[in-house]
Amino acid sequence: MYDFSEDEVKKQLDTLFHEEAIIHLSHPFGDLKGPVNFYNKSLKPLFISMPDLERRDYIVIAGKTEMDLEWVGCGGFFNGTFMKPFLDIPPTGHLAHMRFHEFYRFKGDKIIEVQALWDIPELMMQSNSWPMAPTLGREWCIPGPATLDGISDQPYDDHKSNSSVKDVMDMLTSMKKHPSEGGPEVMRMDYYWHPKMNWYGPSGIGSSRGIEGFRNWHQIPFLNSMPDRGKYVKDITYHFFGDCDYVGVTGWPNMIQTISHDGWMGIAPVNKKIEMRSLDFWRLENGKIRENWVMVDILDVYHKIGVDVFARLREFNKAKNMKGY
Repeated sequence: MYDFSEDEVKKQLDTLFHEEAIIHLSHPFGDLKGPVNFYNKSLKPLFISMPDLERRDYIVIAGKTEMDLEWVGCGGFFNGTFMKPFLDIPPTGHLAHMRFHEFYRFKGDKIIEVQALWDIPELMMQSNSWPMAPTLGREWCIPGPATLDGISDQPYDDHKSNSSVKDVMDMLTSMKKHPSEGGPEVMRMDYYWHPKMNWYGPSGIGSSRGIEGFRNWHQIPFLNSMPDRGKYVKDITYHFFGDCDYVGVTGWPNMIQTISHDGWMGIAPVNKKIEMRSLDFWRLENGKIRENWVMVDILDVYHKIGVDVFARLREFNKAKNMKGY
């Protein structure tokens, strides 16, 4: 997809995918079956919107989970000239980018399952058509790994990969102790996270720098609005896998919690328990997490509580003259 050609992309999808493969995509695409639907329902509309479309991967890792399942995780962004509407998002006529996290489960030499999130709100923001609350963190074109080694091409190192997974899982276990078991100190963030960590959040939440930035612009608002996070882990199936200094996690869903108290991201406290999808990558450096790429299906969160972001987008942008594009 770097040199995006419709015929070649469809050929590769047919080659790689099992014909009954289940494809889980972010809202509003939903669940699809097979490579033909995957192309026609999602990739083709994006290609029509950006005729010079290209795909840039900066993370490609692979490994087996604790359930002996084989996953490949890809992170990067699509970019091109935004010439025609995409999901009713007004085009800009300028270069645009949309981040993705895509996880592929293989059986033999065929893909049998996909779990993928596209940062569609990122396109809304670039077209000045985001209809929801402003972001607390920083919105920007998320970079790849500082070490430029995110596309794995080295022999698989079981010991190092398993050690990285253990470090991340231990960190997550500690993070879940707050606030139910004590103050911020029970999370031991200084122990697990590098002091110059970068947390690359999804559009709508934004990115942050350092432990204080992470707490101010993501964690504190998140926990204030959903203090029961981490209480329903037995109802969730995670898929963790490592590849040297990198760790990926996928799950559909992999969070369950209640939006309550003062609400979240401008969402009213609906006091409703919802499932959330998050697909993440971590990079460890000298035993500490230096970079964390996070994608959350923000549009699905709104959908689950009865807010139609796309209807709001159409109302707020119907006065724009689209003819020039």
